[in-house]
Amino acid sequence: MIQKITSIDPNLQPFAEDLQLRMDKYVQTKNMLLQPGQTLCDFANAHRYFGIHRTSDGWIYREWAPAADAMYFMGDFNYWDRRSCPMTRLDNGVFEIKLPADALQNGQKVSAIVLHNGQELERIPAYANYVVQDPVSYQWNAAIFDAPEFPWTDGSFKPQKNLFIYECHIGMAQEDGKVGSYDEFRRNNLKRIKDLGYNTIQIMAVMEHPYYASFGYQVANFYAPSSKFGTPDDLKTLINASHAIGITVLLDVVHSHAAPNSREGINQFDGSDHQYFHAGAKGNHNAWGTKCFNYGKPEVLHFLLSNLKYWQEEFHFDGFRFDGVTSMLYHDHGLGTAFGDPRSYFSMNTDLEAVTYLQLANELVRQVNPDAITIAEDTSALPGLSLPVEDGGLGFDYRLAMGEPDMWIRLLKEVPDEHWDLNNIYYELTIRRPRERVIGYVESHDQALVGDKTAMFRMCDQEMYWGMDKSYRSLTMDRAMALHKMLRLLTMSLGGEGYLTFMGNEFGHPEWIDFPREGNGWSYHYCRRQWSLADNQNLKYAFLNDFEKDMVAMAKKQKVLSGSDRQLLLHQDDKVMVYKKGGALFAFNFHHSNSYDGYLVRVPTGGKYQVIMSTDDYCYGGDGRIWHECYTATRQSDGTYGFQIYLPCRTAVVFRKVK
Repeated sequence: MIQKITSIDPNLQPFAEDLQLRMDKYVQTKNMLLQPGQTLCDFANAHRYFGIHRTSDGWIYREWAPAADAMYFMGDFNYWDRRSCPMTRLDNGVFEIKLPADALQNGQKVSAIVLHNGQELERIPAYANYVVQDPVSYQWNAAIFDAPEFPWTDGSFKPQKNLFIYECHIGMAQEDGKVGSYDEFRRNNLKRIKDLGYNTIQIMAVMEHPYYASFGYQVANFYAPSSKFGTPDDLKTLINASHAIGITVLLDVVHSHAAPNSREGINQFDGSDHQYFHAGAKGNHNAWGTKCFNYGKPEVLHFLLSNLKYWQEEFHFDGFRFDGVTSMLYHDHGLGTAFGDPRSYFSMNTDLEAVTYLQLANELVRQVNPDAITIAEDTSALPGLSLPVEDGGLGFDYRLAMGEPDMWIRLLKEVPDEHWDLNNIYYELTIRRPRERVIGYVESHDQALVGDKTAMFRMCDQEMYWGMDKSYRSLTMDRAMALHKMLRLLTMSLGGEGYLTFMGNEFGHPEWIDFPREGNGWSYHYCRRQWSLADNQNLKYAFLNDFEKDMVAMAKKQKVLSGSDRQLLLHQDDKVMVYKKGGALFAFNFHHSNSYDGYLVRVPTGGKYQVIMSTDDYCYGGDGRIWHECYTATRQSDGTYGFQIYLPCRTAVVFRKVK
């Protein structure tokens, strides 16, 4: 294994012992968890044993609570009598209770009572599959969800490998000022996503979280899809419908930390501070105000690995985007390390137990579904993150290229575009660890949270409120429209082996995202998506929406994501960049004012090159300065090939070679 990763990336050879330690830990942990002949898929069945289940002759509820002195089960079924249904203590801190078939009914609310050191603690069952909030008291409780087997029709579905990812949040996906539902998303948004050409949706905030404004990143109930958006069957219907039209569905899974809630969540479930999390200060993520899992504990691995299998099997998710991977990988959560020195990846700061968990997670996910997709949100670019486990890596298919949106926002905030360094931009968009794939993007939800702005709004600011009418022209709005298209085309074509956008950003959604809270008067004004802007043919949002649709279609047809890039020209003073990617040739002129007549575009070989799209086309709000014609590349005096073209300022042109 180690020989493979060091042969893929020879720069890792000085760290061969550290890499071997990583793999030894992985093997040791598997041997600890598994019985002879057992696979991770055989092991990851905690959700089938624990929790509330109907049996052939009644109901059974089991819970792991090693620090509990006693446990009781209560709910609507026993008029919330806290002591009438004691649970039996089994081995290894497991409690169980059996009830007759007529004891529990669909929709009934239930809770667990834990006795610990003289305290009586009310808890939501850790494996609850449906958790609801009372509209009057606002208290959260587990609810019995005992629906018939869901009629799936997606048995032949397989995810596509060239990912165009539409990152979405169910609750804020509607235009009305409210929390949207799974059903509304299925009816109102799926077709829009399909029409844009995106083949994957990455759904945020599915795992139940009491605090809506956490964006779903403070999970309390890991086995419950959020009831804010509907029932578990509503979510299954959405996923089934997505598969029916060829859309892959990824879950934004949060195993990097957990909500600090005790009554609603799993923190201090059995009365101790170390059941699922590290004890003491190590168990607290001070920057996020959340709890940190103990990845070295077999029972925690059982809980988390089973959770992945549960979401795959029960809801047919096609894979996961793992949130907060950097926080998992390092004891300082990546907050005190610059990662400029390769040794920073192989120091005492690296959490080998978390590394092992991620390796096991990726192995398990592929055992459940060999076609599953996993993506890591990691700012540190840990070596081997997206290499197979058998090669010495962690097993992810992709990592998010988080440096790309950081670069674009920094440039838009701090550097006039006439001073942009094209060499640095090209480097940032093309740098990869050997054989490791990334998802490129200009902006995700992160860049639009309150206190920040979308890229489009940052370029326009308040002028966007009146400047998006198609009849309106100004230097500010012309610049914003041109760069919005150019940044996306450049990032999509160079920035990764997959591409991502957050819903609405494709058409330049204005302003920022701010969840209803006391500070904004509990307003939903900034926690929705204004689709009517993109649909209004009198506004420039429609231009941007159409450009995105055609850009994705072009990229698919020319196999841009799967192609290798070849730089043909980069002229810093002219602000011109030319490169080939897949079956397409791209020419960018980032100059703010210079348009070049007869500019020599270098190409790999002679022949005819056809213009197939331009950011300056009339249909995208441009001035139509590029003619869609064929250009003949001839041999130049220096032995290379090229053709001359009029290349306007702030314009990008895409060509294909005519066969």
